[in-house]
Amino acid sequence: MFGVMLSALVALMHWYIWKRLVKDTLPAGRARRVLTVLIIVMAVLVFAALTLPRRLGLDASRWFTWPGYIWFGLIVYLFLTLLVLEIPRLALRGWVRRAPLEATAHAPDPAASPSAAVQPTPSADSAPAGGPGVNRRLFLARGAGLVAGAASVGLVGVGMANALGPPDLLRVPVRLPKLDPAFDGFRIAVVSDIHLGPLSGRAHTERIVRMINEASPDLVAIVGDLADGTVAELGSAAEPLRDLVSREGTFFVTGNHEYFGEPFVWLRELDRLGLHSLRNENTVIRRGGAAFDLAGVNDLSGRTVDDGPDFDRALSGRDSSRPTVLLAHQPVQVSEAAKRDVALQLSGHTHGGQFWPFHYIVGLQQGAVAGLSTVEGTQLYVTRGAGFWGPPVRVGAPPDITVLSLRS
Repeated sequence: MFGVMLSALVALMHWYIWKRLVKDTLPAGRARRVLTVLIIVMAVLVFAALTLPRRLGLDASRWFTWPGYIWFGLIVYLFLTLLVLEIPRLALRGWVRRAPLEATAHAPDPAASPSAAVQPTPSADSAPAGGPGVNRRLFLARGAGLVAGAASVGLVGVGMANALGPPDLLRVPVRLPKLDPAFDGFRIAVVSDIHLGPLSGRAHTERIVRMINEASPDLVAIVGDLADGTVAELGSAAEPLRDLVSREGTFFVTGNHEYFGEPFVWLRELDRLGLHSLRNENTVIRRGGAAFDLAGVNDLSGRTVDDGPDFDRALSGRDSSRPTVLLAHQPVQVSEAAKRDVALQLSGHTHGGQFWPFHYIVGLQQGAVAGLSTVEGTQLYVTRGAGFWGPPVRVGAPPDITVLSLRS
């Protein structure tokens, strides 16, 4: 269902962009035909980038995923910018309908020349580009196209620099009820949504590992969506995760993208790399005689392969006198955590919205987009993730790795 809706939206955006940037700005002729064909080709590249990498393999797909996804990011902002520019177009509708002053001043005298009285009014298609015959409708269409093009290219350029650059390293203090003072200053590095795939490979993982190790955490939590592909294709890209260094080790829970491919093969591979997968289970983190419980639940998408979340199982056997920190990929899962007296849930999934203004939609669906909040007594921290999905663009939502400092 999601794929059908996304395909329909992509087709609609391409039609609208063709209408506003090609049909409304160019007369019928060769230039219009060439640009029409070009937009159709780019639309095909977007559909190919969205659907073919898993069928053809990542290596065979890289030549069209880069241009396809970059164009995808560009059409999103062209579409949104042109929609905003519909407001001044509507406001100027009366001005467009009035005859230009030049035409009035030089109007032919019907009495002097009967044939001149029936001269047709130049249309948007027939007006010569850039000449004095360009009418107001054409002037507005071309002006809107230039504004939308400049704004979209600028936003996508900044967004690509954010997405492909190093994540922000955030340091966030969190006070936990029942936490023993022995854990004051205990550091948990939280990273999510690494999204290894056709656009992000081994170098992406190596940078993340280096940044986490430089922060010297006591524990590393990877909260889902590690890879978009098979272990055979991306296993070497994930290998640097074995170099993560922390006193208590690295823990992992599944995200929704794990279930798009081969989740159990990936879990075995992460086990081989020394990561501890918490699959609806918990473990005790100790410091001397003090302790807290660390639990993890599977992602909601795991239900498709009978591997969904089981909160009762994940949180069984806890000591109620100490706090529980829960790893759960999707923030919306906090409602179940709050019912079970979880002190802190760590999540990802949202990408912080990835590019504005989609964080509004994400907020409606997940309840939280990024940062620290409280839901019915349970604290929720949502990282924006270290990678990206689809277009290599992040606008208003830079990637991050977060180091949480626990306080009693």
